Amino acid sequence: MRFVSYNIQYSKGKDGCYDLERIADAVRSADVIALQEVVRNVEALPDKDQPARIGELLAQHHWVYGPNVDLDANSRTPDGSIEHRRLQFGNMVLSRWPILSCRNLLLPRVRVIDAHGEQSGALEAIIDAPSGPLRCYSVHLNPVNSRLRRTEIEYLLPLMFGVPFNGASVTGIEWMGIGESPAPTEFVVMGDFNLTPTPTEYPLIVGEADYYYGHTLAGDRLVDTWTAAGNSLDEGITWYDESRGFAVGLRLDYGFVTPGLASRVESAWIDVDAVGSDHQPTWFKLN
Repeated sequence: MRFVSYNIQYSKGKDGCYDLERIADAVRSADVIALQEVVRNVEALPDKDQPARIGELLAQHHWVYGPNVDLDANSRTPDGSIEHRRLQFGNMVLSRWPILSCRNLLLPRVRVIDAHGEQSGALEAIIDAPSGPLRCYSVHLNPVNSRLRRTEIEYLLPLMFGVPFNGASVTGIEWMGIGESPAPTEFVVMGDFNLTPTPTEYPLIVGEADYYYGHTLAGDRLVDTWTAAGNSLDEGITWYDESRGFAVGLRLDYGFVTPGLASRVESAWIDVDAVGSDHQPTWFKLN
C-alpha cells in the first residue's frame, strides 16, 4: 500500500500559479492520500470547490473532507434570496477503497493575538482496505506556536489510541439501517505537523530516546516511517520558505504508523520534483 501526504497550500505553487491538476498528478499513484490546506469558496482562487474538483481529478479514489475553519460566504441574488456558501479550510483523505466512516476532530486552541492563527484539526477516515479496515488521519497542526502544538499532540494521541475502546462514528445496535462503525486498532497518521524532528515536540509523538537503547516501540507512541525505512532523522526537506526564494527548507510533514505496522514499513521518500505547493509530497509504502 502506497501512502502520501501533501499540504497543497490551496493549490498555490512555487511559481505563484494555482493549479489543482498538477496537485492531482503528483499523488495519483497513491492508494491513500492525505491533503491539507484544501479550501472552498475563496474568491481569489480559480477553483471555488477544491474538494469536489480534486475528487473529479482523482475519480478512481473515494474521498472525504473535513473543514477546520468554516466561515460565512453567503451572498444575495438580485431578487433578495440568499445564496448559501461557506468559506472552508481543512483536510482531505482519498482512498482507492471505500471510506466506511469519517470524523473531523477539532484540536484545542488558544487565541493568537499578533499572528494569523486558525483552528487546527485531524480528519479520521476508516478505510475498507484489502487486508481489513484501517484508520487513517490527515492532520494539520498549529503553524505558529510550539506550546499549542504540544497541547494538540497531547490531546490527539490519546483520542487516536482510544478508538478501539471508545468507538468511531457509531457504536451499539443498528438503528435506521446504520450499524456500528469499525474501530481497528492499527492506524496511520499523515500530515503537516509544523514541527521539526527536534527534542521540543517530536518526542511527544515517537517517545523519548533512551540513553542506552535509543528509540523503542511503545504502545502509546507512533513510529516515524521516514526513519523506520532507514532514512536519517536529520535529513529530508518537505517545506520550502517562499520568503527566502524556496532555497531553504525544513522537514515539517510526516507519515506515522502504530507500532503494530512498523515492521511493514518498506520505504519512505520525498517527491523533490513537485512544484505545486510550498510543501513536497511525503510518501511511504507498507508491504
